[in-house]
Order: sequence, then C-alpha cells, then structure tokens
Amino acid sequence: MKLNSKGQVTIPAELRHSHGFVEGDEVEVVADGATLRIVHSSHGATKGERVVQRMQGRASTRLGTDELMHLLRDD
Repeated sequence: MKLNSKGQVTIPAELRHSHGFVEGDEVEVVADGATLRIVHSSHGATKGERVVQRMQGRASTRLGTDELMHLLRDD
C-alpha cells in the first residue's frame, strides 16, 4: 500500500469486509507503540445500528404497514 499525498491509504476490500468496516463508518487511528491501528470509533454505533442508519429513508414503497406485514408474514 502507498500513502497518497493527502496521507490516505485504501484498506483492501477483503480486510474491510472481514473486520466489518463499511462505507461511512467512523474510524480512529490509534498509536500502539511503533504500530498504528485503525479501529471503529469508540463513540460510534454498533454494526447493527450502522446498518440501520444507512438503510433509513431508502425504502420506496407505497404499501401501508398492514400490507407490508401481510407480505412479510405470508398470511
């Protein structure tokens, strides 16, 4: 990996996926002796909360709650 002129690096997709990092996550770079660690921000939400936050407002349906529940329950 190369550090670009802005001090940025790209975390390989395989590592992002295996460690639960997704677009929009807040991260911190933590000094650990001579090593730097990239970690999820401690004041951030859980992985599930981050998924819900990204999904909010993305649904596009004209069905009402009762109609959706009927579809989900397969009544």
